[in-house]
Amino acid sequence: MLDVFFTYEFLQNAFFVGIMIGFLAPVLGVFIVVRKLALITDALSHITLTGIAFHLFAAQSAAWLASFNPLYMGMAFSVAGSLMMEKLRNVYSAYQELAVPIILSSSIGLGVVFISLADGFNNDLFNYLFGSVIAVTRNDLWTIGIITVLITAILIFFYKELLFLSFDEEQAKVSGLPSKWINIVFIVITALVIASSMRIVGIMLVSSLMVLPAAASIQLAKSFKQMFLYAVLFGETSVVLGLISAFYLNLAPGGMIVVTALLILVTVLLYRKAAGFAIQTVRRTPNM
Repeated sequence: MLDVFFTYEFLQNAFFVGIMIGFLAPVLGVFIVVRKLALITDALSHITLTGIAFHLFAAQSAAWLASFNPLYMGMAFSVAGSLMMEKLRNVYSAYQELAVPIILSSSIGLGVVFISLADGFNNDLFNYLFGSVIAVTRNDLWTIGIITVLITAILIFFYKELLFLSFDEEQAKVSGLPSKWINIVFIVITALVIASSMRIVGIMLVSSLMVLPAAASIQLAKSFKQMFLYAVLFGETSVVLGLISAFYLNLAPGGMIVVTALLILVTVLLYRKAAGFAIQTVRRTPNM
């Protein structure tokens, strides 16, 4: 069944990009879920769309921009938005949660304006919104490959610091950990992963690929490291099955990937409920 994915170049691009995103998104998703920052993914995905819409609008009057991949402008906007969000978290130190809706609402407003100036939705925008296997180019593959190597190295290097900040940010600050800079690094790499994921999953659904595998892993993992293992397993399974089903059923890959991740989460929840019921039944059974 996978043979066809190694026959055509565009399917190879989509498959390998999906594998990389299926690793990065759930890994970062674990940190995001533990830190209770799930809404950040929605804010950054919308500001990425704003960047792409701005590129499409600007390319109408600046012909030289048309030769550049809109992905780069989306990444630039996403990184800028992440830095602005972190700045707002410091400005509103007593109400840090305000930073997310400020960026989210602003990016939606700007995105609508740029989409209108760019003469409304076109096929390119729909591909970015919901993902497309055809839209993934070899250039995208190399770009996301470099980002994957870079972010993996950062996560390995800052693993202990990110772990400390995830569970007790205040204590991490008291202990002298440079939390400000580590938070900036974390939110920037999150922005890059979100921008990279939109080719396969789509901007509207990328947050689901980060949150759903992490949510399922929490139900089964007995340690923080196990959360990563389960999250990556569920993420990769969602991507592979989602891409295969999308190709053969002629459906949007982003939607099928998210539906697969949702089915995995539901299955895990049902398993936990059944296991809990079985344990209670055993405990209530009188000894003969």
